[in-house]
Amino acid sequence: MALQTQSMTMMVPNGGSSLEAYIQSVASINMLDAETEHELAKRLHETGDLQAAKKLIMSHLRFVVHVAKGYAGYGLAQADLIQEGNIGLMKAVKRFDPSVGVRLVSFAVHWIKAEIHEYVLKNWRIVKVATTKAQRKLFFNLRKAKKRLGWFSDEEVSMVAENLGVSKDDVTEMESRMAAQDPAFDILNDSDDEKDYAPMHFLEDHSSDLASNVEQDNWEFNANSRLLSAIKTLDERSQHILQARWLDDDKTTLQDLASIYQVSAERIRQLEKNAMNKLKNCLQS
Repeated sequence: MALQTQSMTMMVPNGGSSLEAYIQSVASINMLDAETEHELAKRLHETGDLQAAKKLIMSHLRFVVHVAKGYAGYGLAQADLIQEGNIGLMKAVKRFDPSVGVRLVSFAVHWIKAEIHEYVLKNWRIVKVATTKAQRKLFFNLRKAKKRLGWFSDEEVSMVAENLGVSKDDVTEMESRMAAQDPAFDILNDSDDEKDYAPMHFLEDHSSDLASNVEQDNWEFNANSRLLSAIKTLDERSQHILQARWLDDDKTTLQDLASIYQVSAERIRQLEKNAMNKLKNCLQS
C-alpha cells in the first residue's frame, strides 16, 4: 500500500527514551483547522496526493498516542500500541471521504481502536480469550465495569449483561477467562510433585512412531534371518568372498582375494556375481 509505505517513517521507535522523544515530537505538530483538513482530504481523495495524506496523518499522531494510553492496563508495550494505532490511522486516512461532512478525527477513531483491539487480543494471552463479537465487546468493557477487585456478584453480572447487551453466561465466562493465567509449557525444575503435568506432556511426538518402529524392527529382523539362511546355502568359498567384499568393516579388494585363492581377479568377480544371484533367487522364493 503506497500510503502505508510512504508513512513508515512515522512508526514508533523502540526504547523508553525514544518513545518519550516521539511523544514530545508528535505533540509539537499543530492540529489542522477544518478548512485545511478538508482541502487536504479532497486532494487525497481526488488525486491520490501522498503529501496531503502525510500531512493529515502527521497532524493526528498525537491523537493516536492519546487513544493508545487508554490501553496501558493490558501489560503491553505502549510503543507497540501506538504503532498499531498509527496503522489504523493510515487506513482511516486512505478511506476518508471529505464529502461526508465529518472531521477526520471522528472517522479515524474507530480504525485506530480496531487495530489496537486486534493487537491486544492477539498478544494479551497465549490463548485467545475473545473470538466472537460478544466476547470482544466483553473483553474491552469488563475491566471498566469492575469497580473492585474480586468476582462479580449476581447483581453485578446482571447489570453488566444488560448494559452490554449480552447474556449473563457470557459475562461469567469472560470474567473467568480474564482471571485465568497462561499455564507454563513445562514444569519448573524444582517441582517434585509427580502429579504436575505441563502442556508439553500432552503434545504428540511426531519424531517417533511406536507402531512404525516395531514394524520396521520386525521387517529388519526377518530380512536379516532370511539373508543369513540364504548365505548358508552357498559353498564355503562363496561365503568367504561375500563376507570379505560386503559384510566386513574393512572391505577386501578383488585382487587381494585373487591372491588368496590363486586365481585371477576376473574369476573372483564371477564367483561374487554368481553368489549374489543365488542369494537373490533364494530370497525371492
